[in-house]
Amino acid sequence: MDAEAKAKFTEEPGYKYGTDVESEQKFKVAEPTIDPSIFDPKKRVQTGRYDEREMSIAVPFLKRPSKLDGTHAGDVGFDPLGLSENLDMYTMMEAEIRHSRLAMLAVVGWPLAELMGPNWMLHGANNLSPSVMNGFDPLSFLAVAGIFGGFGYFEYKTSLRRVDDKALGKKHTEDMANVWKYGVPGDYNFDPLNLYNAFGDSADGRKAMRELEVAHGRAAMGGITSFAIWEALTGHQIVENNLLFHPNAVVPALAVAYLAFGFFYEVENDDQYLGQVKLTSEGATRIEGIKRKAALAASENSELIEQGMDIAGKVAQIAGDTFSDLKVKYESATEDYTKSVMSKNYEK
Repeated sequence: MDAEAKAKFTEEPGYKYGTDVESEQKFKVAEPTIDPSIFDPKKRVQTGRYDEREMSIAVPFLKRPSKLDGTHAGDVGFDPLGLSENLDMYTMMEAEIRHSRLAMLAVVGWPLAELMGPNWMLHGANNLSPSVMNGFDPLSFLAVAGIFGGFGYFEYKTSLRRVDDKALGKKHTEDMANVWKYGVPGDYNFDPLNLYNAFGDSADGRKAMRELEVAHGRAAMGGITSFAIWEALTGHQIVENNLLFHPNAVVPALAVAYLAFGFFYEVENDDQYLGQVKLTSEGATRIEGIKRKAALAASENSELIEQGMDIAGKVAQIAGDTFSDLKVKYESATEDYTKSVMSKNYEK
């Protein structure tokens, strides 16, 4: 800096700290504005649901995988092989939901084929569903190959589909904006019955429905695998002598018991014990409500109960008197008949 510029810099009020801004001018820093909707679970899926948990929910003796923090539907921290650390999360979730949907179709179709299908479409002397482990007949092989060929072509045509310009895709993009820009795996913009909003037309409502679908899909994948292994080992149909596929009272009773149990109790695992049954706070409230309603119903109907008891007593008295009268008449008639027969025999 030359002497003239230095003098100008130090003497003139218009120059301060090497700038041409007036010394009296004040600066105001704009405060960043944050849209509060990003913290609303009904507007967007919230991240890090399990950040406070050190151990996995699914495998309590293993630490929770770092990328499985409960953000996505179906995330219970199960990844013993560490796939989430090395593979693309979206791709794995897309693969899981596709297999889940196929399994849900198969776990229904397998027993229905054995219960209702023609024998010429089944395999072997015991009419098993055709599969890799059971084997195929020529006709069933062509049918299965055609079905899987159709599924393969559909997967090929939709693997790189764009959905963010569709109705559901736009909702998913907004729902997942806190997570990533890819929307939701498995989105085909298909919901003709509007079941997707059964739990509410909101981000958490749609996530709850995805949780339900993933849970059913995983159960179906386990079920169809067990079907195949069972028939391969035993050589008998899965529907043979199986309570689940024939009318009976046991399965409905077990289902009602299971639902009733979940209505009042829950099973918890901790660092020391597994499978601890505990009464939930909601269950305790429900039990108290049932007791109050039962007591109220009993007090309101006490007069009716007393009247009913009186009527029942009178009916019982009348029935007893009638029975006693009939008994006396029966004994009298029996005695008269006996005397008549004996008198006739005596006369002879």
